Amino acid sequence: MAKFKKTAGKQTASASKASQAEQLTKSISESAQQIWLAGVGAFSRAQAEGTKLFEGLVKEGMGLEQTMRKFAGGRADVVRDVVESRVGQARERATDTWDKLEKVFEDRVQRALVKLGVPSREDLNDLSARVETLTGELRRQNGAAPARKTAKKAAKKAAAPAKAAKAAKAPAAKRGRKPKAAPAAE
Repeated sequence: MAKFKKTAGKQTASASKASQAEQLTKSISESAQQIWLAGVGAFSRAQAEGTKLFEGLVKEGMGLEQTMRKFAGGRADVVRDVVESRVGQARERATDTWDKLEKVFEDRVQRALVKLGVPSREDLNDLSARVETLTGELRRQNGAAPARKTAKKAAKKAAAPAKAAKAAKAPAAKRGRKPKAAPAAE
């Protein structure tokens, strides 16, 4: 009999747990139903009053936009002047920087040309003047130059800087060399 009482107690305890679980499930189900109904009611009210609310918000936004445009209209000129001033300053800085960069580049190119032995414009002008002086000395030693040669002299003066520049382009070491002879065929 003791065994029967123990099993009956177990059945009663499990029945009470089952009824509690059933009540809890029923309670949760009813709460979910109420939340759903509240959501549907809120949606219905939002649809009915939402249009009115939306139109009210649009009117309020239009009023704010007009106020801001009036305020910004007065400030726009001030802001535009400040921006133009800053742009002008930035442009001046950029121009100064560009000029400095250009000067550095020119200096470096000039140093490289000097290292390579390329004569400068001043060197070519000095050389041209020396050639003219020597030409004049030769003419004095050989006698007076005819009138025709005077016209040729003016033409040579104009061509001398071009020839000097062309000669300057060829490396100094190659100017005095003779071309190598081709190897003899056997």
